[in-house]
Amino acid sequence: MPATVLAERVGWSGSPAWFRENVARIRPEYAPADPADRITYDPGDQAQCDLWFPEARIPVGAGKTRVLPVLVMVSSHSRFSMARMIPSRMTGDLLAGMWELLGGLGAVPRRLIWDNETGIGRRNSYAAGVAAFAGVLATRVVQVKPYDPESKGVVERANQFLETSFLPGRVFTSPEDFNTQLAMWLPKANARFVRRTGARPAELINADKKAMLALPPVPPVTGFTARVRLPRDYYVRMGSNDYSVHPQAIGRFVDVTVDLETVTISLDGRTVGTHTRYWGKGITITDPDHVDAAKALRKAFQTPQPAGETVLRDLADYDRAFGVVLDDGQVA
Repeated sequence: MPATVLAERVGWSGSPAWFRENVARIRPEYAPADPADRITYDPGDQAQCDLWFPEARIPVGAGKTRVLPVLVMVSSHSRFSMARMIPSRMTGDLLAGMWELLGGLGAVPRRLIWDNETGIGRRNSYAAGVAAFAGVLATRVVQVKPYDPESKGVVERANQFLETSFLPGRVFTSPEDFNTQLAMWLPKANARFVRRTGARPAELINADKKAMLALPPVPPVTGFTARVRLPRDYYVRMGSNDYSVHPQAIGRFVDVTVDLETVTISLDGRTVGTHTRYWGKGITITDPDHVDAAKALRKAFQTPQPAGETVLRDLADYDRAFGVVLDDGQVA
C-alpha cells in the first residue's frame, strides 16, 4: 500500500515526507518471509545461461555504434565461465551462440538454465527452434520462475565479475575485437580461486565434463533461414539490412542462411551471394560483381535483337510427312 494511502487512512496531517521516510523504515518488518534454500550442483548437471549488456558502445561499421549482448554460460559445479558477444538476442543468434560455446567446451550439460528470455521462450513455452535444438543435443532447456534469483545466482555473479574485472579501462574497435579480448581474458578468469568451491574452475572442469553428455554427431539447426522470391532490385533483407544477390536469380526463389558471421544466399543448392554479416541496422551491402552482372543483363535486355530471315517451307513436305493422297491417286 503506498505511503500516501496509509497517511490518508490514519488521518495524518503532518509532513508527508516525514511520514514516507518512516513508512519506508518499518516496511521491511512487515514484509513476508522469502526463504532461500542452499543449492548444491552435481558435476555435469547444469550450465546457467544469461545475457550481459556491457555499457560500452561497440563500433559496427559505417560510423555506427551499438550496445550488443554478450551470451554468458557458466557450468554450475565447476564455475567455469564461457562468453561471447552476439549480434542480437533473437532466437537464431542465441542458439548459434550456445552451440559455439558448447562446441568449444566439447561437452553438453544435462540442463541449460535460462530465465524468461524472449528468444528462448516464456513460462516454458519455447520459442520456435528451441525444442529442436535441445533435442539434437539430448539436453533440457529449463526456464526458472520469476523472482527467484538464487536459481541463476552463479551466472549473475559471473556477469558482475565481467562488469567489474573485464570491462573497465578497455577500448573496443569492433565486435570481433571485443570477442578477441574476451577470449584472451577468460582463461585468467577461470584460473582464479573460488572460495565457495575451494578450487579453481580450470581444475574442476575436467570432472564436470566427464559427467556431461557428448556433442551430437550432427550439429543442430541454428541461425536464421528464409526462402524468398528475389525481386528486380536483386537484394534480400535480413536483420534490417539488405544484401545483394546475383541478378541471374531474379524472379526465382532463393534460400537465405544467416549465422553469427556470414549471410549466404543460394539458388537450387548453388551459392549466388555471400556476405559478411553486418551487426548494425539500416545498411545496404553490395557485391560489385553483382552490380556488373546486373549492368550486363540490363544492356542485353535493352538492346533489340535483329530479325532473322523468314524461311518458307514447301507444303509438299507436310503432305509426304502425313501420307496425304495426291490428285493422281499416289500417296506421297
